[in-house]
Amino acid sequence: MFTIRRRSVPIEIALVLLVVVATPAASQGAPRQTPVEIVVPKNPTPVVANGSRVVVYELHVTNFGARPLVLRRVEVFGQHGARLLTLQDSTLRRSVRVLGDTGMGAAMAMTSDHPPRIPVGARAIVFMWIDMPLEAHVPRALRHRLIFATSDTSATSYAESSIDSIMVPVLRERVVGLRTPLPPGVWLAGNGPRNDSDHRRSITPLNGKARIAQRFAIDWVLIGPNGNTWHDNRDKNEDYWGFRQPIRSVASGEVTEAVDSIADNIPHAPLPSVTVANIAGNHVIVRIGPDRYVMFAHLEHGSVRVRPGQHVAAGQIVGALGNSGQTTGPHVHFQVMDASSPLAAEGIPFVFDHFTFLGFGRDYEPDKHPTSPRTREMPLGDAVVRFP
Repeated sequence: MFTIRRRSVPIEIALVLLVVVATPAASQGAPRQTPVEIVVPKNPTPVVANGSRVVVYELHVTNFGARPLVLRRVEVFGQHGARLLTLQDSTLRRSVRVLGDTGMGAAMAMTSDHPPRIPVGARAIVFMWIDMPLEAHVPRALRHRLIFATSDTSATSYAESSIDSIMVPVLRERVVGLRTPLPPGVWLAGNGPRNDSDHRRSITPLNGKARIAQRFAIDWVLIGPNGNTWHDNRDKNEDYWGFRQPIRSVASGEVTEAVDSIADNIPHAPLPSVTVANIAGNHVIVRIGPDRYVMFAHLEHGSVRVRPGQHVAAGQIVGALGNSGQTTGPHVHFQVMDASSPLAAEGIPFVFDHFTFLGFGRDYEPDKHPTSPRTREMPLGDAVVRFP
């Protein structure tokens, strides 16, 4: 794991305040407009996961006012005004990260009695994750209403304001379907796609832009016959079931990046100095289509079999599972993104052609678990799956 974070032009929407002009009678009792800017860095592409269709994106909310703001509620509407999601109270607090607020405001926002507080000039990121039934119509755009209050007034007399009609287009792209990069066996999707995973929340500012390359990333670890990821000595790479397992390309394409010079770490030992250059460890990036790249990271030192510019076929071995880079134990970090960079890219969703869902790691037992075949789905975080 690492946590620093048809061809189309990348879409970035800056939605600024619309000032509504109305007569005094018409505006009486209406919520005041809120002095915020809302930016959506990466518009969502729906993807099937665990029997649902999920829509994943972020709202970047910046306070341009003269007073701190409290975000009290976020509402999302679909076709014909149907409400798809309401975030408030504890669900809202779990979905928001306020950048730069490390003092009392941040501490208050984590308690059960205080909603997220956005200081003057600060930015809050609302991590959106909308579950929809498979048979439901996916809207072409999502409408958002955000309700705020100034944070320096009493609970009985706070001044409420709102911003409405924030439209986020939903991309109609076909999600890329991939074969497994892993050998047959039982694998845990560690830190996989979930709204609260470390990968999901890893925002990286590089080259003048903040991105989430790991939005849908997975740390794959192999579960052995003992129901664990290691045997005998957990401080030895060789005693992890997955160590040195071959990693294969998930599709045909061209290698754009290949690194094989970084030593493997000792499990659970202090890490060497981590930089942007070595954070992914030994890794391979393959371009599998226009604005579509896959990365296999933390590979074993000396195992990488490909070089930049080389064409690889689907199923071709590119390296072996290792423990290099920012990682405390052997695994392969897998992600799909829109640029050839471990961090300076936006993570995009994907599905695997076939796998069998065996439950979640928190309650997985080798001899007692569900067995559910899945086709063209993205595994969720902590899912235990068997690949053919």
